[in-house]
Amino acid sequence: MHLLHRHIFFSVLTTCLAAVGLLTFMVIAGLSLRELLGYVLAGQLTPATLIKLVLLMIPYASVIALHMGIMTGVLLVLGRLSGNSEITAMRAAGLSLGYVARPVWVVAGLGALAALAVNFYYMPLARTAYRETLVEAVRSNPLRLLVPRTFVRDFPGVVVYVGSKEGTRVEDFWIWELDDAKRVTRLAHAQRGRVDFDEDENKLVLVLENVSVETRNGRNPEDFSLPTPIATIDSMAVDLKLDNLLGTGWKKEKLGWLTLGELLKLRERLVAEGADAAQRVKVQMTINDKAANALGVLAFAIIGVPLGIKVSRKETSANLGLALVLLMTYYFFSKGVVGWLEAYPALRPDLLVWLPPLAFSAVGVLLFRRLGRN
Repeated sequence: MHLLHRHIFFSVLTTCLAAVGLLTFMVIAGLSLRELLGYVLAGQLTPATLIKLVLLMIPYASVIALHMGIMTGVLLVLGRLSGNSEITAMRAAGLSLGYVARPVWVVAGLGALAALAVNFYYMPLARTAYRETLVEAVRSNPLRLLVPRTFVRDFPGVVVYVGSKEGTRVEDFWIWELDDAKRVTRLAHAQRGRVDFDEDENKLVLVLENVSVETRNGRNPEDFSLPTPIATIDSMAVDLKLDNLLGTGWKKEKLGWLTLGELLKLRERLVAEGADAAQRVKVQMTINDKAANALGVLAFAIIGVPLGIKVSRKETSANLGLALVLLMTYYFFSKGVVGWLEAYPALRPDLLVWLPPLAFSAVGVLLFRRLGRN
């Protein structure tokens, strides 16, 4: 490899890796706060389990950070070369822009291959292991789900609140039953009670004492002009199912957590069973979306080269701002518009997922050719 190529290659590679690493860390921090903070506060995760869960987030977070990292690295390196007139000196020496940008294509190609491997293999395995580890940690002590002085929404169809808890005894217990529109249809308040875990049925069983129950109108629970009967019961049993959290059906519902082999087998099974077009399109859209996501890495590099040379200068904030705008535009169309069309299988959203990376690539090629003629 030519000395100039090595210099540009390693400059782009190290900058992209640093950007991807930083952005991956930021994504993991956000995911940890959203997904794990409640379990940490409830004391359900040991330090070792928490570290394992955070490490298992890396493949998933890197998929999100890879586009922004590649774009940022390309803009920063080429912006610096352009701002220092090094690009001008290379062209004055008779080197074409294609020759100068060749190391960038190599880095982008490696990034696209890495994205394919992560999307179709490592990320699904990591997300599956993440879920299984979290489920096992919660299953080891499900009573900790009832966090005192906290509104707990982990149980399907209900919201619960516990004033205090000591062992299996609870006091000042509230439960609100919700309908499909998330309206309260019945609420109960118990002064005290006892909670046990039924492992066979995968549920918490509460035996409440001194319970007052308010039942609202099932058709219109928010019509308070109607009388709401209140009953007092000495003892009442309440089951809190853990299917949402500890169930076994979650894996089938997350197509994005399946490897390429599992997705292909699922597609074959749906075709053999004569499933409707909507189901088949969802599977095909997942496969195409993962592949288009990898192509997006290359597309960001293609459009980043002319922008880095033509638009960017030494200002790091301008480079990062431009990368952010392009990323938001890309995800608006790829996840927003195309994702919305998923409900209309006749429009073939499984093919439309290729439009954003192809459009970015086409614009990048056009800008690059125009820049090369100047």
